[in-house]
Amino acid sequence: MDDLINKYNVPGPRYTSYPTVPYWDEASFSPQAYLQTLQRSFNESNDREGISLYIHLPYCESLCTFCACNKRITKKHSVEGSYIDAVIHEWDLYLQVLGRKPLIREIHLGGGTPTFFAPEQLRRLLEHIYEHACIAEPHAFSFEGHPNNTTYEHMQTLYELGFRRVSFGVQDYNPKVQIAIHRVQPFEHVQRVTEQAREIGYTSVNHDLVFGLPFQTWASMQDTIRRTISLKPDRLAFYSYAHVPWLKGVGQRGFDEKDLPTGEEKRALYEKGKQLFLDLGYVEIGMDHFSLPEDELYQSLLNRHIHRNFMGYSSSSTQVMIGLGVSSISDTWYGFGQNEKVIEDYYAKLEANQLPLVRGHLLTAEDLIIRRHILNLMCRLETSWQDPALQFAQLPQVLSSLQEMQQDGLINITEHALSVTEKGRPYVRNVCMAFDLRMLLKKPETRIFSMTV
Repeated sequence: MDDLINKYNVPGPRYTSYPTVPYWDEASFSPQAYLQTLQRSFNESNDREGISLYIHLPYCESLCTFCACNKRITKKHSVEGSYIDAVIHEWDLYLQVLGRKPLIREIHLGGGTPTFFAPEQLRRLLEHIYEHACIAEPHAFSFEGHPNNTTYEHMQTLYELGFRRVSFGVQDYNPKVQIAIHRVQPFEHVQRVTEQAREIGYTSVNHDLVFGLPFQTWASMQDTIRRTISLKPDRLAFYSYAHVPWLKGVGQRGFDEKDLPTGEEKRALYEKGKQLFLDLGYVEIGMDHFSLPEDELYQSLLNRHIHRNFMGYSSSSTQVMIGLGVSSISDTWYGFGQNEKVIEDYYAKLEANQLPLVRGHLLTAEDLIIRRHILNLMCRLETSWQDPALQFAQLPQVLSSLQEMQQDGLINITEHALSVTEKGRPYVRNVCMAFDLRMLLKKPETRIFSMTV
């Protein structure tokens, strides 16, 4: 196992999209061309499946030093109203582009800390969105809650607005780890919000754990997992800590790299943690996700409906995902568009009655084929090129480059298909990298991705 880790533990994307953001062809991007792909995709798919909304709520009261998300640290809650006003304005501009009421299938509130915002501000935002849309049945509305500041009123308000899924960031219960990552939250806080969510009627509660954090040991990780399982969340995300302090503004300088587990130690945390989840009745889903067997996410895996996008794994999929809020990314299937990353720049575009798009990518015919293969691998651990529409000129070279992974027992390649073995699950990102034609064409000159293991 250590030999495989040493061989395949290289920087690589997490493939929540293809092409990945560093390989977007921004020179050929224009907001006008991107919005044309949105109109095309919306007309193709809205009546059939609806759209998804991702709403980025960036404010946090304190900085967690493990976090690489776009956020603004403040304790001034007076910022809430103007930000909600801006997101409402952005939604209204998108409605003009769409030309008719969309059918909303999914909503996810992410951050930042969505529960930084008062319940009445969240209600104001969502009721405005609902006023100009139809809500699909069934639908999947979810939000991220901070155990320290999520109140009963937050959860009750969002429940009344159709939310049935909530995700709480746990990370680790060890006090030394919590101090290092500046995220001190007692088990009792997580227990309170988990039990309250169930009392209100939420049908899916997720807990996020992170392995590879500073000062983590298997003893502390095992304690965290057992405490987590005692609350029996419906879903678990077991994320690998992505140490990317070289990226501007991520705030990962709060500890020394020597405090982090080594590659072998980190892999052992994952392998032992994964086995403990399985022993305690959870099933593995895709990369870094687990659920109870009766959960909808596992059922979507069995039914082959599972999907992966910028929000992670989902039990349903839509061709259109509109991102609202600073730094949000929208996906029309044929193109990606990202909003301004700085709040003041985001506001300035909206004040000029412009959508706050700052960059993006329009997918080529080849991109769409590769995107499908990578999505198949990330969601189903297999892909096929038996359909001529999924063949591409570089396929022989891609398969040749994967021969060593096949010899190592990580994948099986047949004449028309490829599948990832159980042994190869931890290396699915490496398999996807072999299909990543844009990255193969231009290897990064500097470190831009976290390690795959």
